[in-house]
Formats: sequence, structure tokens, C-alpha cells
Amino acid sequence: MSERDERGGAERLVVIGGDAAGMAAASQARRLRTPEELQIVAFERGHFTSYSACGIPYWVGGTVTGRDQLIARTAEEHRARDIGLRLRTEVTEIDVSGRRVRAHDLDSGETYWTSYDKLVIATGARPVRPDLPGIDADGVHGVQTLDDGQALIDSLARARGRRAVVVGAGYIGVEMAEALILRGFEVTVVDRGEEPMSTLDPDMGRLVRKAMTGLGITMVSGAGVTGVRTDGAGRVRAVVTSDAEYPADVVVLGIGVRPETTLARAAGLPLGARGGLLTDLAMRVRGHEDIWAGGDCVEVLNLVSGQEQYVPLGTHANKHGQVIGTNVGGGYATFPGVVGTAVSKVCDLEIARTGLREKDADRAGLRYEPVVIESTSRAGYYPGAAPMTVKMLAERDTGRLLGVQIIGGEGAGKRVDIAAVALTARMTAEQMTALDLGYAPPFSPVWDPVLVAARKAVAKVRANPSRPRVISH
Repeated sequence: MSERDERGGAERLVVIGGDAAGMAAASQARRLRTPEELQIVAFERGHFTSYSACGIPYWVGGTVTGRDQLIARTAEEHRARDIGLRLRTEVTEIDVSGRRVRAHDLDSGETYWTSYDKLVIATGARPVRPDLPGIDADGVHGVQTLDDGQALIDSLARARGRRAVVVGAGYIGVEMAEALILRGFEVTVVDRGEEPMSTLDPDMGRLVRKAMTGLGITMVSGAGVTGVRTDGAGRVRAVVTSDAEYPADVVVLGIGVRPETTLARAAGLPLGARGGLLTDLAMRVRGHEDIWAGGDCVEVLNLVSGQEQYVPLGTHANKHGQVIGTNVGGGYATFPGVVGTAVSKVCDLEIARTGLREKDADRAGLRYEPVVIESTSRAGYYPGAAPMTVKMLAERDTGRLLGVQIIGGEGAGKRVDIAAVALTARMTAEQMTALDLGYAPPFSPVWDPVLVAARKAVAKVRANPSRPRVISH
């Protein structure tokens, strides 16, 4: 095992992970400090860097026609900016006391140590792969990286039949189910929950189920997978639950992801309740002056509940990287937290949420009033007006907005941004009703659906004032 130290007199920044957070940090640090001041070495175990993992379902489904369209910046482009990017190299150990990392070149087999002055951990997330019989069979795929996406596309091409089973109905599961339909597969989604999209309240998830069924997807709810059956060659042939078996030529795991913090845990770095790294507002790992972390491997503060939360999204990862790179480069930046905004789609149905669900509010000990309204994306008389359902939670005592979920046709999804801004500003539902939103018949009814929901929430809060809690002795 060798020790690599080629920095000369410069400080060295080592980055573990070559996607959104890691390379955003490296790029921003390079903007602020020259190669003579700061040497940057970045390790990425895959073949690609700086790509959109969120775009993989659209690549698999054929909406995006090529893998390279998902790559924002190639390895060559990073290297041209004096960032020492080492692809196909996996970091296997962080030696905090020795201020060094151990790297393993996956192609040559070489293992070596590299020292650092500053370290960025951006190891991302890993797909949940339950410990079940046959789960590692040929034809069973998790989808997190471009390498994963390519492996799935290759598997679809060589599949003997056209039957696909998606395990899990979260964002990835729902998006992959639609992608597989577009690829001409017969798709079954098997999920533990009673309704898809557990990031929504069940009454809103029911609308997603209806849309998925309309696409021809078979939805199996309340079913836990117990194993995967294989043929004599070790390739998947069925997904098994406690009371049924679903034939499959390919299986996609859409159960969700967990923070990839194996290295951090082994190094004794602080982790939260969901296994993500804990950082301060500057994205510095708590208790470690020269170690930062960002992206899908960290937990963040939810600004509505005041609790730490695990929210793996590319938008956050890029912001984390910008904050880290600024701080490493000698500037000052912070990441204050999130309100939990996300959007997705199933065919023409747009799905959006921000803030708290009912169970989140219950967990945070908040008393609230839920309201649901039906409206349209445009003035009802204007051609193309599509139905839209808005659900809003407002705090019972104060009327403070707690959360919004929106499901509908074109124009529904991005309306959630109105609520995201309101949540960040800690606005009440009543304050929202006075927002000066744009109006014209092609874009909105006179009263935007979000404001209609706010008006209804105000009325409900006023009609149901909280009663003082009685404390018994």
C-alpha cells in the first residue's frame, strides 16, 4: 500500500463522491482558490460524474434519448479546471486522526492513502435492498446511479418476456413504473402501504393510485415481499409475497434510499436518527473543524417542524455543495434547512408536496386543521382547464401554514412553490389569502387554487379554536 502526496506547498481538499454535492463543492472551491493555493482531489467509484440521477427514469422510459444528456459536466471538464478527479476509485476508509483517506482503484487493484487538510464527504445514498431470498438475483435492480440505469436498460433489452415488477411505490417506484410502461412492459407495483406515495397523506395518495391504474399498471397494496424466485440460471422469474406470486422478467426496487454513511460510521463521525451525517449551518460535520458533508448522506433541519429530517434530493445536494465550496474556499455561506418540497408526475398527473403531512404534524405535537378543495388549473371556461386537488394544513392556534399537497393536470405541480415560499416565511393561511399572484384565464382562475385552500383553512381555524388543555393531578 502506497501513500500519495503530490500537493507541493498547497493545501489539499479531498472530496469523496463525484456527483452533485461533491463536485459542486469542488467547483466552487476552485472558483475561489487557485491550484497553487488549493489542490483538489476527488474520488468517484463509478464511471460518471456530475449527472442528474433524477433523470434516470426518463432515460429508462425513452423520454430522454441518451445517457450523456444527463451529464452536466464530464470528468474531462472537471480536470481541465484543475480538479484531480479519479473515477473508478472507491474510498474504503477515513482516518480522522491521521487526516487521510484510503482509496482503492477498482480497475488496477491498487490501494493507497491520500492525506487531506480539508475533507468533503458526499457519498450519497444507496437503494434499500432488503435481506430476502433471491434479492441479488440477475434481473433485480436498484436505481441510484448512471451505472445502475445502464444496467437496468441492458437488463430490459435481454429480458425473455415483457413482465416487470416494481417493489415499492415511492417517488422512484412510481416514476420507474411509468418508465417501464413506456418501454412496453406489463407492470405490477407491489407495495406495503395502502396507497402509493407515502410522502403524501393517504387521501391524496389515492388519486395517484387512480392515475397509475389508468395507465394499465396493476397495483398491489398492503403486501410485503418475502422473496424473489429465480430460474435454473439464477435469473429472476417472480416476486413472492405472503399470499401471492407475481411473474417477473425484471424487477426494480423502488423502496427508497438510505444515506450511504458506512465510511462515516466507521470513522466515528456523528450520525442522526435516520443514519445521515449531522452538520452545522455551514455544512461542517459537527465537532470536526475541517470535515464537511452534503447531499444524500446528510440529515437536514425541517424549518416547519424544527426536527432533523432525511430528504435526499438533488436540489439540496447542489446547494450543499455551493455552501461547502464557499466555506472551504475562504468565504462564508450557510444552509438553513428545508421545508420538504418535492414534485413528480405520473403520465399527465402532476404530484407536489411541501411542509408537513398529517402524521408529521402529529409527530411534532402540532394541532392543526386539514382542508381539501377541488379547483382547476385555468379559468373553467378556458380550453385545457384541468382538475386540481389542493390539501392544506394550518396550525389550529395560530393559523400558521404547516403543509400543502397538490395533485392535478398541467400547471398543478409548480404551484407548490407558492406554498414553499409561504412556509419559509412562516406565513399564516390568512396572510396567504392576500398574496398578489398573477392572474389571466390561460393560467389560473380568478382565485388561484392555493388561495382558495388558504381561505378555507382560515375559515376552519376560526370555526375551531383550540380548547385549553386540561392537566389532571
